[in-house]
Amino acid sequence: MTEVLVFVLAGGKGERLYPLTKDRAKPAVPFGGNYRIIDFPLSNCINSGLRQLFVLTQYKSISLDRHVRMGWSILSPELGEYITILPAQQRVSEDWYRGTADAVFQNIYTLERERSKYVLILAGDHIYKMDYRPMIEFHTAKDAEVTVAVLDVPVSEAKRFGVVELDSGNRIVSFEEKPDLPKALSGAPSRAMVSMGIYVFKTGNLVREVITDAKLEDSSHDFGRDILPRLVREGKAVYGYPFQDWQKGETRYWRDVGTLEAYYDASMDLVSVTPQLDLYEPTWPIWSYQAPLPPAKTVFRDPDRCGQVLDSLLCDGSIVSGSQVVHSIIASRVFLHSYSRIEDSVVMEGVEVGREVKIRRAIIDKHVTIPRGFRIGYNMEEDRKRFTVTDTGIVVVPQRIPL
Repeated sequence: MTEVLVFVLAGGKGERLYPLTKDRAKPAVPFGGNYRIIDFPLSNCINSGLRQLFVLTQYKSISLDRHVRMGWSILSPELGEYITILPAQQRVSEDWYRGTADAVFQNIYTLERERSKYVLILAGDHIYKMDYRPMIEFHTAKDAEVTVAVLDVPVSEAKRFGVVELDSGNRIVSFEEKPDLPKALSGAPSRAMVSMGIYVFKTGNLVREVITDAKLEDSSHDFGRDILPRLVREGKAVYGYPFQDWQKGETRYWRDVGTLEAYYDASMDLVSVTPQLDLYEPTWPIWSYQAPLPPAKTVFRDPDRCGQVLDSLLCDGSIVSGSQVVHSIIASRVFLHSYSRIEDSVVMEGVEVGREVKIRRAIIDKHVTIPRGFRIGYNMEEDRKRFTVTDTGIVVVPQRIPL
């Protein structure tokens, strides 16, 4: 796949994920104990044989840059393989990236230098496994101007995405970004077809379209809001590549974890008995930076003081000392002291939980020390005075906050 260049758009603020994005870009938010969100699209690329990647960053990118540098130095520059960070540089104007299309426009020099035949554009903030090769083959077979990966979701969720309509040949005949009233699928009134934010362009077509868009004063310079709807209106060859076939009942996992609720739900998916997203599948590994840590440990066999982990993920370097963990994710370097209970929660790296603490339906960000006897998730009124609490009652504790 040396004729395909990959642009991973990783500069989003992720405002709906605040406070998890208080000090980091959305793609750098930890997920699944061992990973960052960006590890999933990057792993998809490596597993798909795509080895020429640029990661476009902008917002609070230090932790993301560090993670990519430490965890993704696995390619061989001598063989023309690389994962390179492209920060916003104001190279063609005095503006920072104004949208997804503008981010590509401001890096046209990279496209010209690399001379690839195709460009695969990915969002750096989605959780899924996908082999991109069949989509690229679909694109070339259709001789498409652009191909958009699509899947069906409940109509109630579709207004968060670009909603598309396909004809019998999978050509997109309408594209509406985040409509108030999404159009349902014919024959499936509870479902709508949406864009996954994954695009394949012929390089020449991409260059032409982002240059055209950059000249439009009324454009927000975004692929979903501006370029794709315009190309569809103009009758260009824009096709949808179905990642999920609702007619055949095939289910493929894809999550946009753009809100705290979506992030929490995707995390809880991982601790279900049979998760849809299989992290243990050896044929499609999720790569990431792995620190040299000792194995996880549980201690004390005393029935009244037993380290117990049920239906949970427990990462390296963590110690469950006489406490109980139920249906939760415990990241690395977490220390849980005796007589505490963690339930339906995500506990990130470096957290220390004191004795007799109770936590439920919570997200605890990195390096928080929770004092003895503290309660999180049991009194929403008190939690709202100190933390972020979502409409569905998920309590989010920011990193390094003193308690």
